[in-house]
Amino acid sequence: MRMVPDRAVLTVTRIEGVWRVEHEGNHFGHSPDKEIAKAAAHRRAREMHDGGRACQVRVFGEHGFWSAP
Repeated sequence: MRMVPDRAVLTVTRIEGVWRVEHEGNHFGHSPDKEIAKAAAHRRAREMHDGGRACQVRVFGEHGFWSAP
C-alpha cells in the first residue's frame, strides 16, 4: 500500500461579502476581490510546497454555489 502524505488544505471562501483564506483555523488574505484572496492562498501554498509540504487550494463559490459550513 502506498502512503499518501498529509497535505495542507487552504480554502478560499466568501463570508459576509469578503473573500478570505482559511488554513487550520487561521484566516488571512481578506479582500472584497476573490482574485486577491486566491493569490494570497497560492502564495502561502507555494511557501509550504517549497518547504516540502504537499498543498491543495480549494475555492468555494467559483461557480456561484455556496453552502454553509
